[in-house]
Amino acid sequence: MKGFSSKIETVEEYYFSAKLREVSKMISEGKAVINLGIGSPDLAPDPKVIEAMKNTVDNTQSHGYQSYQGIPELRVSIANYYQKSYGVSLDPNTEILPLMGSKEGIMHLSMTFLNPGDEVLIPNPGYPTYASVTKLLEASPVYYSLDLHKNGRPNLEELESRDLSKVKLMWINYPHMPTGAKGSRIILEELVAFAKKHQIVLLHDNPYSHILTEEPLSILSIPGAKDVAMELNSLSKTFNMPGWRIGMLVGRADWLQKVLKVKSNMDSGMFLGLQKGAITALNLGQSWFDDLQELYGNRRKLVWKLADKLGLSYDQNSAGMFVWCKVPEGKTADEIVDHLLYEHHIFITPGRIFGPAGENHVRISLCMPEFKILEAFHRIKTSS
Repeated sequence: MKGFSSKIETVEEYYFSAKLREVSKMISEGKAVINLGIGSPDLAPDPKVIEAMKNTVDNTQSHGYQSYQGIPELRVSIANYYQKSYGVSLDPNTEILPLMGSKEGIMHLSMTFLNPGDEVLIPNPGYPTYASVTKLLEASPVYYSLDLHKNGRPNLEELESRDLSKVKLMWINYPHMPTGAKGSRIILEELVAFAKKHQIVLLHDNPYSHILTEEPLSILSIPGAKDVAMELNSLSKTFNMPGWRIGMLVGRADWLQKVLKVKSNMDSGMFLGLQKGAITALNLGQSWFDDLQELYGNRRKLVWKLADKLGLSYDQNSAGMFVWCKVPEGKTADEIVDHLLYEHHIFITPGRIFGPAGENHVRISLCMPEFKILEAFHRIKTSS
């Protein structure tokens, strides 16, 4: 044995991978932990989606290898979804690549564009996988700040003042995780202009666009965006299908072909039953989205009440399936997280895992039934 790759030393195990083992151990010991930490929808997909999967499983012709680009019907359904949701026209044959979850797309895109020594602009706070994948590929993360009083606008003036000659990619994410900053069409227009000016590939990670938003936005709805931007999207949050691992990458055809060269060496296509379920989900009517908005809106009100009880402050003008909270003076986020977990068996996430700007913040998930959120509130109330 001659040892492991030095790349392994550049990253840590994903926080939730380790922390959920601890939570699972506590549950196995009889402690009824309420998990308000992770953003995994607790709801089931629409029954028609499950039925479409079942019907495919019964077909003996459906169990072989599938196309790396997904079946045509799936790509057409994605194109229709983008037209209906965002007003974006996509060519199903050349501008859409189905993925086994959008998280794998972060790796595929990074492998496609990055060489050792390249730099990548990453939001702070932001999704930890952006930085982890960048480091694994021996590129360098460059963190940029967000103005949460301006819908999460990146500090472009600060970026303009530095050397951007080595920057190859810029990750953006609206609605933003973990803060819930909504972004705006004006911000996306600024980002497209910035990317064009500096010849940077703009990558928009967009899984939360239907969760507590007034208007779902796609970067590709901005004029000229297809020249410089690509977008990841997912069925995990919008259609309650996180474990199905169905995502998509959309954007300019020549770049998609390069990504496909990477992807085709890493998997053998998506099971047909998953694709059929995805097609059904993507064709659900407006009532599905309306019900989702109402459900998460009701849960968020209860989480706000929980945050008030803990003395946390938060922005009510946010979106997505989390509430981002600042801890009160004199306390630390880790103190609050540990106290809730070990004294009240309630798990929430410390903001530091999303970058230095997450210090003194916590993130609370909306992915729990209302009665569980109320139970968490009463556990704290009765101990006060």
